[in-house]
Amino acid sequence: MAATRRQPGKRERCRAILRALPEAAIPGYLIEHSGLPGPRADLELLTAFGDIASAALIRRLAEDEDEYLRSCGTAALGRLLLAASDDEGVRSLLAVRARDASWRVREAVAMAGQRIGDEDPAQMLALVETWAGSEDPLTVRAAIATVCEPRLLRDSASTTAALRTCRVATDFLAALPAARRREPDVRTLRQALGYCWSVAVAADPAAGLPAFDALAGSPDPDVGWIVRENRKKRRLQALL
Repeated sequence: MAATRRQPGKRERCRAILRALPEAAIPGYLIEHSGLPGPRADLELLTAFGDIASAALIRRLAEDEDEYLRSCGTAALGRLLLAASDDEGVRSLLAVRARDASWRVREAVAMAGQRIGDEDPAQMLALVETWAGSEDPLTVRAAIATVCEPRLLRDSASTTAALRTCRVATDFLAALPAARRREPDVRTLRQALGYCWSVAVAADPAAGLPAFDALAGSPDPDVGWIVRENRKKRRLQALL
């Protein structure tokens, strides 16, 4: 019997197309096939760009005015940090993008961190710890959005870090004065905490459930909201 030829996946097909293009034509192709405007951007194309793009093009697109191009460049910064973890220019640019006005770009920051985590978990956890210690709500949000990814929570170091980061982010939110709680950036952090806890707890129920249960007694209304939202998630309902 003849062997069945494996069909290339979409990401692989996108890589092949991008490699065949002159570098100057790549941004135009990305915009044309971005899926925007629309409900969902093409994340496979975005990821494929990060696989093959030159460092110069990655840096350039990470500062582009176009939202999708900026997302592509931002997500690809993770590959640059994998190649040179001490590149302060890339680290600084990633931190700037974590505070971007575009939610798509902020998601791309988490994707950059997760790309690092796939190959170098220790480097990702160090980056997450740095972001979690920020005084900026969106940077703290980048920390939890990065580490609370099920595929990365496969060992005690990562699950412990996820729970600790959720706790640090929650404490940060709870310490903010009432006058700041309605700020858009703070609400964005609260929204992320409304699901990240469930991911972290599901990855390590033995340690996660007691940590999550400890939140239930908080008189803080935002912490109470975070508890209620996470309890709605199926992954947590199965444990509770």
